[in-house]
Amino acid sequence: MRPARPADVEAIAELRAVVMRPDLERLGRYDGHRVRQRLRDGFSPGHTWVITSEGAFAGSVSLRPSENGHWLEHFYLTPALQGRGLGSAVLRTLLSTTDASGDLVRLNVLQGSPARHLYERHGFTVETQDPVDVFMLRHPAPQRTAPGPAQAAAMTEESR
Repeated sequence: MRPARPADVEAIAELRAVVMRPDLERLGRYDGHRVRQRLRDGFSPGHTWVITSEGAFAGSVSLRPSENGHWLEHFYLTPALQGRGLGSAVLRTLLSTTDASGDLVRLNVLQGSPARHLYERHGFTVETQDPVDVFMLRHPAPQRTAPGPAQAAAMTEESR
């Protein structure tokens, strides 16, 4: 991943239109101009990363701070790269940061989108929903610490 630049907006807007089209059409809400314009209107390069694979543009993701955590937004992967673990790798990277800072992460996903399963595998749960959107929340995962010598000895003793 690399930080996004203002010049990345059109590539991300186009990818958004491609990725969201099936779900938006299923929901009767696809408008090619609107789907691209909403990305342009909300694009924040300072909170967005471009995902690359083998040196080529592969997607985007934004993690926008809010008053009580972060919003995960504009997470799009090129269809040919979906289902290969890249999305999980990106989420693990971002969520390790929010876990370390103790921040909540929220997102919304379209009703019926297969992306919901990815988010659920990474600890997101449904907070609320409406006929179009599912709003999800993830509490920070507890930080793992290495056991001290006494704890390590006790764990070793228990395993015998």
